Parts: sequence; C-alpha cells; structure tokens
Amino acid sequence: MNPKDVVITGIGVVSSLGLGVDAHWQALTGAAPKPVLDGERFAPYTVHPLPEIDWSTQIPKRGDQRQMETWQRLGTYTAGLALDDAGMKDDEALCASMDMVVAAGGGERDVNVDQDILDTSLTRNDHDVLLNEKLTTELRPTLFLAQLSNLLAGNISIVHKVTGSSRTFMGEEGAGVSAIETAAARIRSGQSSHLLVGAAFQTEHPDMLLAYELGRHLQRGGWSPLWQRSPEEGGGVITGSGAAFLVLESREHAQKRGRTAYAAVGPVASGRARRGGDGLQDALEEMVGRLLGGDAPMLAISGASGAHAVTKAEKAALDARGHVTARGFSSLTGHMKEAQFPFAVALAALAVHHGKAYPAFAESERPFEAAPSAALATAVGYNCFEGMGLVVKA
Repeated sequence: MNPKDVVITGIGVVSSLGLGVDAHWQALTGAAPKPVLDGERFAPYTVHPLPEIDWSTQIPKRGDQRQMETWQRLGTYTAGLALDDAGMKDDEALCASMDMVVAAGGGERDVNVDQDILDTSLTRNDHDVLLNEKLTTELRPTLFLAQLSNLLAGNISIVHKVTGSSRTFMGEEGAGVSAIETAAARIRSGQSSHLLVGAAFQTEHPDMLLAYELGRHLQRGGWSPLWQRSPEEGGGVITGSGAAFLVLESREHAQKRGRTAYAAVGPVASGRARRGGDGLQDALEEMVGRLLGGDAPMLAISGASGAHAVTKAEKAALDARGHVTARGFSSLTGHMKEAQFPFAVALAALAVHHGKAYPAFAESERPFEAAPSAALATAVGYNCFEGMGLVVKA
C-alpha cells in the first residue's frame, strides 16, 4: 500500500432514485430495480426527475438558495452530502485546505428572456439594436443569459467553506472524466491531500433538452431499457437530473484522521477516438485491456448514454472480454451528462465496499455471482470523449 493511494472517503449522490448513498444502495440492490419517470411535462420526451429535496438541510441560508438556479442548488446540496459522509462538513480547517474539481455545463438559460428576444425580433428589423437593448436590461448578474460554469464551484466554496484551489472543466461526459482523472493525479503527485470532485446536471429545463435534440439524440415514445432502445424511436438518450460528488484523500491523510475508505481509485484512462467505422469500439477494447489486464470476473458500472452507435460500440467492447459483466445505470437514472462518470465511480465504490454486485438493471444483463473486489466505471460520450476508471478495494 502506498501512502499516496487515492481513496474515496465520502460519497454524495442524488438522482430520481433518492438522496444519498443508503437510498441508492437500497434502490439499486432490490430484487427488481425500477426507474422513476416523467413522460408528461416534456412530451414526447421522457425524463428521470429529481425527488423532493429539502435544500435547507445542506444550504441553510435562504439568500444562498434564492440566488442559485436548480443546477447550482443540486450540486451544492450533493457536495454537502459528500462532505457529511466523509466527516468533514463541520471541520473548518479541513474544508479550508480542501481543493476542488468540478465538471459543469453552462447552467440553465433564462428561457423567458430568450423567448422575449425571439418574439420581439418578429416585429422589428433592427436586430442589432434590439439585442443591445435586451443585453443592457435583461442580463443576469453573471453577465450572460445563462450562468457561468464556475458558479457551482463558487457556491460550494461559499456555502461549505471549501476554499482551497478550484478547477472547473467543461465538455459533457468528458468533463466528468477529466475531473476525476485530474483529482486522482493531484493526490498521487502530492499536490493535494484531500479533494472534493463531482458534477451536477438538471435536465428538467427546456434548454437542457434542446441541446440533445438539436443533435437528434433524444428518445421519443416513452422509456425502454438502455440496451434495447430502437432507432425507430429516436436517438436513444433519456436524460435524468442528478449529481455525484466524491471526497478523495491520500491514504496517508485518511489514516491520520482515522477514516475508513469505501474503496480506492486505480488507473483512469481517457481518449477521443474517431467515431467512424470501428474506431470507437477498437479504442474502447484497447482501453479495457489496458485497465483490466487479467481475466478475473469483473463488474462494469457503465455510464452508457443510450445513443445508439456509441452504446452499441461500448457493449461490444465489454462483451468482447467474456469475464466482464455490465450494469448500465442510465436505465434507472437517465443520462446525467457531466455527472455520468462521477456517478459511475460512486456506484462502483459502493459495490466494492459492500462486496456485492448489483442485480441486473435490464433483462439483457448477465448475472454476476462473485463478490466484486474491483469494478470498472465507464462513461462514453454520446457525442465525443470516452473514459474508464478502475475502482478497487481500499
């Protein structure tokens, strides 16, 4: 054991399945896990909605809550769950010296202002003047019609007093992979002793769905299991609101404060394979081989999005190694964009910690009878970027 091993000592997770690690473990290890769905508000698209959340349990000041959109509240709330779980929430010295890496998008746009600009443009020809008028009267305090990506990290710093160095990555699933990869590298190099890393995604907003649908990625016609989605029903992606934050520490740092870890983060690999032909499948097979090496039974916590071509390529790459058994959690949580990879790592850590595999999340998934001592976490971007990480016993 190396004193600079990267161990996971705190997990915060939120999805349509519930709040926190216990709720998710119970929901996902039940006899027949079932998704929570909303097919009405955004028809013809289905989403996995957030559960009821009492924001004040992690964001006590009403003023702080009011100045955040749901995306920021969700991330700040979930970061608080992770800090609580790690036993750090009330330790000002630990939080003040804690570094942070966040994966984030651009936040929710002000749909009313967008609609006002479009409506007014139909009655005026001086569109340049119109835009200047709206930008001088309708801008948010963040100087832009959506939100700045680093506001999530900023609010976590304000609310939870996490005031070490801070980095924010953008780039959908790739941002989540880079966040975990960078956080682990900082601890292994000795640049950080303890670190908060994660992401949040709020899909219950028209502009969030629009970004997917412009690329024809969304599934229509209701829910179906991840691996069985048909091109006749659209692009295959069903989105979900959710977040995942992890507290990572060096083994030495965790031991000094007497903290037992869930699991350890092993090697993390990332890439940007060509998506034409068999390029992606070949790259994923190479990545799996590089991380796993041997042929011992391996549980894979797959963040596959449901997008047809890339999900097919990932399944083929995992199936090519007969000892790997996949669990596609998007069947039950929906696709959570930047939060996909942190969420996959969190679920992998829980399986390793409990020494118990998840039951099949869909009928086509094979049973896994062994007690997992390691699990592979994956996130293959529906558009670009792919990554995998090995989670092992601490």
